[in-house]
Amino acid sequence: MSALPRWAALPVAAVLLVAGVIGVQLAHGGGTYEPLQPADACAERPVVSRAGGIDGLTERLVVRGVANAACDLGISREALTLELAQSDERTDAEIDALRQGLLRAVRQMKADGSLPPASDLVDEALDSANLNRFLEAAIRALPDSVIDKALKTDDVLVRAIKDLDLRELLSDLDDQDSLERQVQRAVTQAVEDSLKARLRGLI
Repeated sequence: MSALPRWAALPVAAVLLVAGVIGVQLAHGGGTYEPLQPADACAERPVVSRAGGIDGLTERLVVRGVANAACDLGISREALTLELAQSDERTDAEIDALRQGLLRAVRQMKADGSLPPASDLVDEALDSANLNRFLEAAIRALPDSVIDKALKTDDVLVRAIKDLDLRELLSDLDDQDSLERQVQRAVTQAVEDSLKARLRGLI
């Protein structure tokens, strides 16, 4: 009996490959048609950012803050972002939950040690500041210990969050994926502005 031609073996190999994939799916619960449950917004999960500096800090802050807001509202993080993206009117409860969620995220990050010292953020803030070169040079010459004693990162974040006009910020939201991006950009700018203003006061 002659061996099958190579082309005739290809459908057999494809069937075996598909069967293998289906087997793996079934072994991991893929045989159910129930929709996946969204993650519990109240469950604390580590948040890792690929960015560094102020961008990375605010990214982690916003991810935690949105989850905290969803937890306070008794819904999933996905449901909150969808609601904010689809609704033309933001309720007072949603705005308050988001602000309180961000403030609680600051406290959580301070408690778990993930807030960097203010001195780690100074160079980045000065790079975008419009200061005369003598003032900028004087600030850069300050020892980290002086900066960290005068500026607390959690205090800078709290001031920035309290100054945010969240209702205005969310009025331009056009899809659920942009929620965290828009809030992150606004928080980043607010943190930079707060740092610049307070650094001027050190000299």
